[in-house]
Amino acid sequence: MAAWRQAIELAIGEKDLAALGAIARSRTEPASRVERARMLLAYREDPSFFAVAQDMGVHHQTVQRCVERALAYGPMVALGDRPRPGKEPTITAEAKAWVVNLACRKAKELGYPHELWTTRLLARYAREQGPAEGHGCLAKLAQGTLCNILNAQEIKPHKVRYYLERRDPQFKQKMAEVLCVYRQVKLIKEAAAAAKQKPSDAVAIVSYDEKPGIQALATTAPDLPPEPGKHATFARDHEYKRYGTVSLLAGIDLLTGQVHALVKDRHRSCEFIELLRLIDAAYPTHTAIKLILDNHSAHISKETRAWLADQPTGRFEFVFTPKHGSWLNLIEGFFSKLARSVLRHIRVESKQELKDRIMAAMDEFNRHPVVHTWSYKLDQAA
Repeated sequence: MAAWRQAIELAIGEKDLAALGAIARSRTEPASRVERARMLLAYREDPSFFAVAQDMGVHHQTVQRCVERALAYGPMVALGDRPRPGKEPTITAEAKAWVVNLACRKAKELGYPHELWTTRLLARYAREQGPAEGHGCLAKLAQGTLCNILNAQEIKPHKVRYYLERRDPQFKQKMAEVLCVYRQVKLIKEAAAAAKQKPSDAVAIVSYDEKPGIQALATTAPDLPPEPGKHATFARDHEYKRYGTVSLLAGIDLLTGQVHALVKDRHRSCEFIELLRLIDAAYPTHTAIKLILDNHSAHISKETRAWLADQPTGRFEFVFTPKHGSWLNLIEGFFSKLARSVLRHIRVESKQELKDRIMAAMDEFNRHPVVHTWSYKLDQAA
């Protein structure tokens, strides 16, 4: 007669017990891990293989093996499958390295019109060229197997992630100058808040830039409004008509949130000077106006320098962002807000209507001004 199975004493620490409970309640963990976590918790309450097996609808040996693995290797290890021998890999490590090296090159470098690889194209190239390179195991390479090889090395040759190259040798110095201006804004705000009054008009700090290429697009058929029970959104014909583009020249006062703006067909030196005149008229004559702006040719042209030379000493001061560093200009956030609200899906019947609606948006922003702030690396500013 077979001997009775002896109950195994299973001790589970508080940390593992909490982890097992979380896994047992999880809806995202693999079903096998959830089931084994429940087995261990149930066995801890009632140390009987038969009782747990009957309660969970499995064989008692399944429960016994799970408990024995938990006792030998720990409860968390017992949740996973044991390693199986499986089939010997047919793709060698050298062949995988060759495929990964191939994925790190552009498809156009190997004679294809594609800029980047698709996994289907890369798998086909590996099948066609692999044997000639001494990797005969790639002759029947499947697209899914290729994806597994690339995923193991975290390579995604079909995607592009953008970065920003620092092209200005004086990038750090110029960035520090811009950050010092933002630091000055912060100190002025704090002083005004402590005195419970508005910031002094002795200085005005304006973040300025242009937003060119705003398209004036018109619909060729009427938009259909939403209808309850039929369609939830506006419906629009896919065709449109172009009326050209306009440029928005705008500066935002970092102390008051006031926006100074013009909408023009172009953004040359004459348009920039016109915006400077607008800013000049907006402040008292004793106010020192400090502008943060990029290195556009209109900002340093002969015409602009000549106009600035005719202004009172100390009236205007330009602080330039580093080359290829316009992201340091705070008004870019305002332009992003404008693009995501007013300009989103906008349709007009003429270029003039687009200009009028953009200027109406500026008036709306000025009725409810928002003071934009900068925080990135501000603590490092002198």
